[in-house]
Amino acid sequence: MNKVISVVGARPNFMKVAPVHKAFKKYSSEIEHMICHTGQHYDEKMSKVFFDELELPKPDFYLGVGSASHAEQTAKVMIEFEKVLIKEKPDMVVVFGDVNSTVACSLTAIKLGIKVSHVEAGLRSFDRTMPEEINRLLTDQISDYLFVTEESGIKNLKNEGISNGKVFLTGNVMIDSLVHYLPKADQSDILQCYGLKEKGYVLVTLHRPSNVDSKEYLRELIELLNVISNERKLIFPIHPRTKNNMKSFNLDGLLGSNVVLTDPVGYIDFLCLTKNSELIITDSGGIQEESTYLGVQCLTVRNNTERPVTVEMGTNQLIGTDLKRVELAALDILCGNKKSGTVPPLWDGHASDRITEIVADKLK
Repeated sequence: MNKVISVVGARPNFMKVAPVHKAFKKYSSEIEHMICHTGQHYDEKMSKVFFDELELPKPDFYLGVGSASHAEQTAKVMIEFEKVLIKEKPDMVVVFGDVNSTVACSLTAIKLGIKVSHVEAGLRSFDRTMPEEINRLLTDQISDYLFVTEESGIKNLKNEGISNGKVFLTGNVMIDSLVHYLPKADQSDILQCYGLKEKGYVLVTLHRPSNVDSKEYLRELIELLNVISNERKLIFPIHPRTKNNMKSFNLDGLLGSNVVLTDPVGYIDFLCLTKNSELIITDSGGIQEESTYLGVQCLTVRNNTERPVTVEMGTNQLIGTDLKRVELAALDILCGNKKSGTVPPLWDGHASDRITEIVADKLK
C-alpha cells in the first residue's frame, strides 16, 4: 500500500485539497491518503469552518505552527513536518499553491528522498517582492511532478528549464471545489442576512501587505470604497490583517454606511457572495479564477497577476494600484460596460481526477 500525505497550510489550500482527497478515494485499495495541516492559518474562524464545510476529515497531523515571520514560520513547519515524515515514511508528499507551508514541506520531503507533487505549479507574477512568488519558484524547481492550471504555467516552467516529462496540464482544482459546492452555495441565506440583492452589490476583499500596510494608501482605499458605495451597496468580509491595520491607523470609523463590514465568511457563503455580485474588487489570487469561471466582473488591485488566463480569457481586469483608475473602471462596470469572458480549458470540475490518476500511475 502506497502512502501519500497532502499538506495544507492556509485557507486557499483547503479548497484545493478537498476535491483531491475525494478523488483519492477511488484508489483506496492501493493508496492511503493522509492530510497534514501545518496550522499556518490558525484562526478558528478561518480554519475549522472550512474543514467542516468542505467535508474534510480531521487532519491526520496538525503541526500548530501559528503566525510568525516568514523565516520563523518556514523553519517551524520544516522541523515539525520532518518528524511526521520520519515516522510515516510516505511515498509522496503533495503540496498546493504558494504559501510558506508549501515550500517548507517540499524542501523537507525532497531532502529525505520523498517524491513531491506540486498542485497549481508554474504560476508566475514575475514580482519577486511577493513572498508567494519565491515560494512558487523554489517549490517548482525541486518538485518531481508539476500539475498546472493554465497554459502560462507550461510556458513558464519550460523557460525555467524544467523537463516536459514532469509537467502536466490538469486544470484547476479550485474550480473542482466550486463546481461541487455551487448547489450548496445556492442554498446559502447570506444575501438575506445582509440585505443584498442578486447582482446588485459589490464584493470587496483586500489583504495584501502592499495594499493595506500603509496608512496613507489604506485611507485612500477606504475613500474609494465610499465613492463606489454611493452607487451600490458594498460587502467587505475583512481579513484579520486589514482589520488590525485599520484599527491601529485609526481608520476604522471612516467607512460609509453603505459598506457592510463582516468577519471572514465560510467558503459556501463566500461562494454565494461571489456568484451573485455585480462586481468584485480584490487583490486575491483565487478569486480571480472563481470570478472568471462564474462570469462575474472582477477588478484586481495589483500591478501583476500570476493568473494571466483570467485576464486574457476571463472577466478579470488587472487594473493596477492607481485608485483613480480603479474608481473609473468600477463605475464604468456599474454603468453596464461589462467585459465578456470564457472559461479556460480543463476548468471543468475534473482536475483532481486527472491529478490522482497521474499520481496513482507514478506510484506504480
